[in-house]
Amino acid sequence: MGVGLGADPEGWETALGATCLDVPGGGVLRRDYGLVEINFSPDQPGRQGRMSCFGFGVKIQRLLYDQSPNTVPSPLSREYGEFAPRVPFKDLQAAILALGHTIERDKQNTSSDMDCYRVSASAARIHVVADPDPYGSGDPDPDGHQRGDIWSVDVW
Repeated sequence: MGVGLGADPEGWETALGATCLDVPGGGVLRRDYGLVEINFSPDQPGRQGRMSCFGFGVKIQRLLYDQSPNTVPSPLSREYGEFAPRVPFKDLQAAILALGHTIERDKQNTSSDMDCYRVSASAARIHVVADPDPYGSGDPDPDGHQRGDIWSVDVW
């Protein structure tokens, strides 16, 4: 889509559209497009005083219940087509390994219900459902999130 770390809010708006929720606070701006959340700060090296992206995430967990334009910005649908409601980690892992990267479990950011993986030579973190029923409230919902589903991919 032509934007990423370091891009300003206008660049992201050009790529994803103007329909989003801006959440300012603490000197930063979080822009929520549904499937994609972007974080901006005026304190990035070389860009002092100008808001620029210091991190973004693809919130795949939201696709399970809503694949409408409220969640998937129209420019993404036009570019990539229909999005699946779930993405198995093993599928993304195979694609990343095929590109010659490695993936390691990030033990520091792993919890009892969510595994975190780091992609070599990148700032990407992949969060994967480890326990779809972490509070023991009953049998996992077959229509809900399953063990091994990607929850989100974040770049910081």
